[in-house]
Amino acid sequence: MKKIFPIVLSFGLLTSVSFSTVSNVDAAAKSYKNCTELNKDYRGGVGGVARAANVTNKGGKTKYKPYVSKSLYDANTKLDRDKDYIACEK
Repeated sequence: MKKIFPIVLSFGLLTSVSFSTVSNVDAAAKSYKNCTELNKDYRGGVGGVARAANVTNKGGKTKYKPYVSKSLYDANTKLDRDKDYIACEK
């Protein structure tokens, strides 16, 4: 009984961690139809992780800072019209 309890407990913890990680990845890679929908969730648009820090915005000054997520940007690259690695910036 003493040996079975730690094994069952560790198995339960491992499976709960792996299931929660999968749901976070799916939520991060959501694809939007247009900039209006994307800006409802992310006011400043979406930029890629390494790209947004090094790139200046071609559209001039922006009101809001973009949310930085490579997977989210990659899922919505079609919304980056000026190809500055920030999709739907405001």
